[in-house]
Amino acid sequence: MKIFRLVSGTAAALALVTGLAAAQPAAARDRLSPGAAVALGALGGLAVGAVVGSAVAQPQPPVVYRAPPPPPPPVYVEEAAPVYYERPVREVYVERCTTERYREWVPGWGWEHRTRRICN
Repeated sequence: MKIFRLVSGTAAALALVTGLAAAQPAAARDRLSPGAAVALGALGGLAVGAVVGSAVAQPQPPVVYRAPPPPPPPVYVEEAAPVYYERPVREVYVERCTTERYREWVPGWGWEHRTRRICN
């Protein structure tokens, strides 16, 4: 940053000296209207102000490296006993059943369809 400041200051001084050395006395009515002369003067003033301001500006603070904090100690976790119990195994007995449909005579009514479950 110090080199940059030195170079920009030197460039600003060189520009100022060159501008003063090349200046010629202005003739009356130098082909510019008074408004154009004011505009050029304002632009030149802004340019010189920017150069001087950048030369005088404070540099940014240097980057500081800070080591990260140490990692936390390891955590050891013991496995807890399960909070559930296994269901007992049910023994399932499968019955082989069938459904049978049949007709039966009902006195005073007639034939009636009925179903009956038959298991072996």
